[in-house]
Amino acid sequence: MAAAEQELDALVEGFLSSPADATGKAFADLVRAISGAIKAERFDAAAGALRRAILPDIEYSQAVSLGQLLDRVRAGRTPPKQGLRLAILGSFTTGQLRSFIELHLFGAGIGAEVYESDYGVFRQEILDPASGLYNFKPQNVYIATGWRDLSHRPALRDGRREVDRCVEAELADWSSLWRTVHDRLGCQILQNNFAPPPWRVLGNHESRHPSGLARYIAVVNQALQDNAPPFVTIHDVNDLSATWGRRAWADERFFFQAKLPCAPDYLVDYAHSVTSILTAQLGLGKKCLALDLDNTLWGGVIGDDGLAGIALGQGTPRGEAYTAFQQYVLDLRARGVLLAVCSKNDERIAKEAFEKHPEMVLRLNDISCFVANWGDKAENLRTVAARLNIGLNAVVLVDDNPAERSLVRQLAPEVAVPEMPKDPAGFVAALERHRYFQPTSVGEEDFRRTDYYRANVQREEVMAGAASPEAFLKSLQMTARVAPITPVTLERCVQLINRTNQFNLTTRRYSAAEVQRIMESKDWLTCTIALADRFGDNGLISVLLARREDRVLEIDTWLMSCRVLKRRVEHFLMNRLHDLALRDGFKTIRGRYLPTAKNALVRDLYAELGFTCAETGPDGSTCWELPVPGNRKPLEAFIREENEPAA
Repeated sequence: MAAAEQELDALVEGFLSSPADATGKAFADLVRAISGAIKAERFDAAAGALRRAILPDIEYSQAVSLGQLLDRVRAGRTPPKQGLRLAILGSFTTGQLRSFIELHLFGAGIGAEVYESDYGVFRQEILDPASGLYNFKPQNVYIATGWRDLSHRPALRDGRREVDRCVEAELADWSSLWRTVHDRLGCQILQNNFAPPPWRVLGNHESRHPSGLARYIAVVNQALQDNAPPFVTIHDVNDLSATWGRRAWADERFFFQAKLPCAPDYLVDYAHSVTSILTAQLGLGKKCLALDLDNTLWGGVIGDDGLAGIALGQGTPRGEAYTAFQQYVLDLRARGVLLAVCSKNDERIAKEAFEKHPEMVLRLNDISCFVANWGDKAENLRTVAARLNIGLNAVVLVDDNPAERSLVRQLAPEVAVPEMPKDPAGFVAALERHRYFQPTSVGEEDFRRTDYYRANVQREEVMAGAASPEAFLKSLQMTARVAPITPVTLERCVQLINRTNQFNLTTRRYSAAEVQRIMESKDWLTCTIALADRFGDNGLISVLLARREDRVLEIDTWLMSCRVLKRRVEHFLMNRLHDLALRDGFKTIRGRYLPTAKNALVRDLYAELGFTCAETGPDGSTCWELPVPGNRKPLEAFIREENEPAA
């Protein structure tokens, strides 16, 4: 690394790790250095430093400065391939919010093109088929609204029946707008719910009286959540407002003077909240939380203080804070976040806390990967990622030691490493504000994810002792459930489409709205595989989307979870796809491989399945064809379809 880049990298780290009273100077030094890199036309270095400095909790003035630097970087370097076309339709002034959304998208590594409607005309934009919205053709539409946009507010004297009618009319209005956008664009929609104003005309009775404004807004918000179709995500502005404090958030001066949705100080977090959802929908959310141990999960050093000497559990504020943090981590695990240990420690001693301490909330079976040794922590995180078969950029490290955090950020920059306070009472808030694990949906697959990974450990133990790969596969006694995508499996399929990278032939990303249109179209075939074996159910693990074009069945998307690699699921699915193509009179099955940085694993898949290469593109892409029926024997898979009798 050149000296100039090393200096820039050091200034970024200085800003990220600077104490509160020194942040201002560290930020000013960093801005000058990035500006100097731009002037020297070192745009890539400037962009890299800028991206690392974009945090969810930076101050408003800092965000403005970084936004100005971003404009200069964009003006000087070749624009990246766009990863998102976003339309922002607002009932309030959205210019500053848009700027901060673009800033956070850049920080997340997402190239974006953004369309912004004029102030207050979001309904007109949606209803007019010739509006700029439809000319832009976005992939995502963000409807940025506030409580003043409620059209059916009840009168204070209205009873419950009249209020219910208002709620139904309100829901019908928003649902009609959603459907119009979806029918014309087939895109994903992000819609604000409503934060009530900070005043309460009915005082303490506001939440009890049927027509109290706060109560009415709460009922409307719940109706929106309960009735939003898969192509609509509700953005919880109500929670943001409550988190920051309604009086501070809804400072009326800024609405009356500039029609801002909230006080400027909160626009940065507002934008980050929006961006975290968009990022998750693009499959860029984090999957694994890696945890240090000493002074992170408990107070003290277990190797020195012993099991009885660490601070954990009831009796002291410090011990209770560590218990609360462990409970938060356990709740993340329950909703599907993988947990790992990455600690400089003696493994035997470190595991004693999990096995023997009576007030440990986390236990060994909650940890999907346990790495404790005296080696380099960045390298150990690579081990964690490899064992879990996930990318390093899917890992978040929580570590109390600032020196370790700094080292990992430099040696493994793909890993997300948030700054942590000295007081463990602030650990949950420090991790939460980054929104690393923002879900697009939460379902049964998420609740069982860590069980899937634990069962994989058992499978690997059996595989290590098997006489051959075939003997191992036979011993698993695998069964598969084959089905098209249904409303029940839609969200899980969208998760896989947007998060799977290794076994993914084209890495095309589709929103829930787009997948729903595909599953409802007669021109498409959809197929899912759920796999089980004697160690347990792996859940829905593979998705295939194919277009029907005359006598050709063209595979558009084919992907599979990394949990079941090398189980010959691809053989099983190819056999079923060939039988289906033969039944429906297709003459050819065609598939494409579009190379990415992560899917080299499947570069030769079509060749292995008996396809012939028909075309090679200048970008390394290949087109493959398989005649139907052709002279083809079924591929050996060792998987029985669920409704087939056992051999």
